[in-house]
Amino acid sequence: MAMEFELAKGSEILERTPRVLRALLEGLADEWSEATEGGESWSAYVIVGHLLHGEHDNWMPRAEMILAQGADRRFHPFDRLAQFRECQGKSLRQLLDEFEHQRAANLAKLKGWNLTAAQLALEGEHPAFGTVTLRQLLATWVAHDLGHVAQITRVMAKQYRGAVGPWRAYLPIMEK
Repeated sequence: MAMEFELAKGSEILERTPRVLRALLEGLADEWSEATEGGESWSAYVIVGHLLHGEHDNWMPRAEMILAQGADRRFHPFDRLAQFRECQGKSLRQLLDEFEHQRAANLAKLKGWNLTAAQLALEGEHPAFGTVTLRQLLATWVAHDLGHVAQITRVMAKQYRGAVGPWRAYLPIMEK
C-alpha cells in the first residue's frame, strides 16, 4: 500500500539519512567506499558527494522558488555530476560531516516554514517534467535519499558477487 506524502513522516527519513550513511560508511576501508559496479557507475563516496550537492543546489532552492511564487518559477537545471568537481580533495569523513551539517540546517529551515496544505500544493516548473508541486518535490527528496541508500548497499554487496559462490542464486541484490 502506497503512502501519501506527509511532511512529518517524510522528515523522519530525511533526518536519518546522514546518520545511516555515517553508520554504514565511516571508517570503512577505501575498497568499500570507492568501489563501483563498473563503467561510469558511482561509488559510495561519489553518492555522498551527490547528496551533499543536492542539499546546496536542489531541494531547498527549488522549494524556496515555489514558495516565493514569483513570475519565474522555472527551476534551474540541476547538475547531477557536480560532485566530481566539488568533492575533489575531500575525505569521505569531510563529506559526511558537511552533509550532516547542511541537512540539519535545511530541515530546521523547512520545519520553520510551518507549511500548510495550500503551500504544499503550490507549483513550480521543472525543466523536464513541467508543472510540479512542492509536495511532489519534498516527496521526491525522501525517495531520492532512499534510492541512494539502496544504491550504496547494492554497490557494496556486489563487491562480493564472486565470493558468495552458489549463494548468489539467493541474493537478488547481486543481479540488479
